[in-house]
Amino acid sequence: MKYAQIAGWGMYVPSTVITNDAFVRMGLDTSEDWITSRTGIEQRFLVGLDEATSDMAVKAGLHALSMAEMHGREIDLVIVATCTPDHVMPSTAAIVQNRLGADGAGALDINAACAGFVYALNMATGQIESGRATNVLVIGADELSIYLNWKDRNTCILFGDGAGAVILKASDEPGIMSSTMGSDGSGAGLLTIPGGGSRFRTNGNGRKPANSYLTMNGPQVFRWATQMMTSAAERVIASSSLKPEEIDLFIPHQANLRIIEATAKRLGLDPEKVFANVDRYGNTSAASIPIAICEALDQGLIHVGDNIVLTSFGAGLSWAAVAVRWTAPVPERRSPWVPFRQSLETRVAAVRSVLRRQQRRVGTVIDERLRRD
Repeated sequence: MKYAQIAGWGMYVPSTVITNDAFVRMGLDTSEDWITSRTGIEQRFLVGLDEATSDMAVKAGLHALSMAEMHGREIDLVIVATCTPDHVMPSTAAIVQNRLGADGAGALDINAACAGFVYALNMATGQIESGRATNVLVIGADELSIYLNWKDRNTCILFGDGAGAVILKASDEPGIMSSTMGSDGSGAGLLTIPGGGSRFRTNGNGRKPANSYLTMNGPQVFRWATQMMTSAAERVIASSSLKPEEIDLFIPHQANLRIIEATAKRLGLDPEKVFANVDRYGNTSAASIPIAICEALDQGLIHVGDNIVLTSFGAGLSWAAVAVRWTAPVPERRSPWVPFRQSLETRVAAVRSVLRRQQRRVGTVIDERLRRD
């Protein structure tokens, strides 16, 4: 039997930083202390006007490939977890696959909102364990800022933009030890972006279009999230035959510091074993856990042989968790040629994409002329 191990990781956040005082200057009925005391968030990063989800995903993916010392063409499958895709179709993953030069790789999006990355990790693990894939690139990327009502202090203060990625590879030794995921659609209306789907249409058929602002029932989501993240974490800990004291690091979805602290307390974990960076990034949705993994590695908090638990929740209502045995050492130094090589490979991929589009156009013209003749 094959197992899935994390072999590479990477992250990207935009350059624009929004601190809590910006909301006060906007005239929002709030204060820096109010935001920090209720959420733990002090700042977040927001995308620029021309920055799409795929742009962030590609940058995080390149970093992950670099860390794993792999080329895009070695990837068998690209999974992008996002609820803010570039388009309704095609998938954002297809755009990322093309730009990374992952020729021949399958590509698909997963939308489980903030739980999406752990869902995608789960799906990628299944592909490797079944022997259908050897190397899978899993990316969590979202830019929920484009759906925020900047006059609603209950939502606009919470979210930031970003992307994080890991590469799973097949191995004879366990990496992903156990996983769980689930959903409860009866709570689908508690956290939603109403517009943009088939329920509300804009094609003049009599249905009234809905607004595209994110809406959330904060108190109900808070209560449910604490319960479900705890339950999901307990499930993967038990199925991995681990004891809570054997968990070296707990990385939950970074939505709210109070939710993180309440979940850790329910699990009986020491505070030093709980990773939180929500103060610096806010809730980056599907990107929050892979970004947290990258930061924990940078801070020397993850070592080979460590047992790590990831747990998440999101709209749907959805939840997921995995238990991971960490197997990848952090490289002491990276080749200075990697940026040059990746720049060359992405340029080659872009040229190849242009040539393929031109080839299809020429083929269409030839077919039309042959039919006329």
